[in-house]
Amino acid sequence: MAEPIISVRNLFVSYGGDAEALRNINLDIYPREVFVLFGPARSGKTTLLRLFNRLSDLIDGMRVQGTVLIEGRDIFERGVNVYDLRRRVSMVFALPTPLPGSIYDNLTYGLKMGGIQNQDELQSRVERSLQQAALWDEVKDRLHSSAFALSGGQKQRLCLARSLALEPEIILLDNPTSGLDPLSTATVEASLFELKERYTIIMVPHSVQQAARIADRAAFLLDGELVEVGLAGRLFVQPRDQRTEDYITGRFG
Repeated sequence: MAEPIISVRNLFVSYGGDAEALRNINLDIYPREVFVLFGPARSGKTTLLRLFNRLSDLIDGMRVQGTVLIEGRDIFERGVNVYDLRRRVSMVFALPTPLPGSIYDNLTYGLKMGGIQNQDELQSRVERSLQQAALWDEVKDRLHSSAFALSGGQKQRLCLARSLALEPEIILLDNPTSGLDPLSTATVEASLFELKERYTIIMVPHSVQQAARIADRAAFLLDGELVEVGLAGRLFVQPRDQRTEDYITGRFG
């Protein structure tokens, strides 16, 4: 098996006081897989997801102990360039948030901020990212129209394309289909199977059913504890821990 792209060791996270959001998390995530973090509300899954590109830095009072290695380097060590980290480890949120301006503007804003001005390069990145997000055919003739005119599902795929335009190594998806209709959800899910050929995808899913559909491997969290992790084909059919089985079968949560 390949070396992990992310390794979490002895991780504890608290939000001030003695309340622990995560307790002693040990976890490996491998290149080019869809890895799902699932569990009930307040289980710690979103907290863990947002640690991977240090969005946790924006939360007052959060304390982190332990190690999070990405390609062998601790992301919390002194000297890490957080802006570069967030380019390499990109986040797509539950609520799609297009920027003011056109579809093209949305996709090129971050590229221009990063110093790319060549029009051919910008156009190439726009087209490639929209194709990867399964949106190109729907918007190729209106790239200079307002991004706000897109449907909810299209806006979410635009946000995904905006991340892909930066050519990250890892994509974090925080419940990205929670507000979408079934058809849009299916389109987003289908794009993930193609994207994992090039990217590592870590996702907090909308439901257990979605987790089982899309995951290569999955981790079940409960009350800040990593209860179980493994191949999705095994974990969702024959979980080893009774708590995992109880959650998957709807006995709680």
